[in-house]
Amino acid sequence: MSDRKHLTALEVDRLLAAAKGSRHEARDRCLLLLMFRHGLRVSEACGLRLSHVDAESRVLHVARLKKGLSTTHPLRADELRAIKAWLKERERMQPEADAFFISERRRALSRKTAWLAVKTYGELAGLSLPAHPHMLRHACGYALADQGADTRLIQDYLGHRNIQHTVRYTATNPARFEKLWR
Repeated sequence: MSDRKHLTALEVDRLLAAAKGSRHEARDRCLLLLMFRHGLRVSEACGLRLSHVDAESRVLHVARLKKGLSTTHPLRADELRAIKAWLKERERMQPEADAFFISERRRALSRKTAWLAVKTYGELAGLSLPAHPHMLRHACGYALADQGADTRLIQDYLGHRNIQHTVRYTATNPARFEKLWR
């Protein structure tokens, strides 16, 4: 068993691909993509409201938990496509709640259901380690570090109040040593 606590970008792609053709494809692909791209904790994702997702302005209002700093993130084209596909499906369900992600019962998606979805898609994707939702948050931090993002920027993006929670992502990135020994 691996002690790795994050998924790689390729593993996230495999997770998203595993959701294709599933019963809740539109919702789950949107959920997985937003959790990864915005470093959402499972409770933050399940707690998203319709008013937090502004497809017209292309922004996501992220209300952080655990005393994190709430921020507004831009939405990319693939995220907007996933959001629009999910909203179309969601509207057909005639939900009772203003929750962004809802269950078949038309209520806010539970943490348990989100956990089960990530675990199941991880198994379907044939990932080498058991996947759970927080791995998507860590995958976001590592992906941003791999792209060369500044530690303070990653800290703000993930809503960390303490930089020590962010350093893990940049400390293990070998790209930061590229310019040494030239």
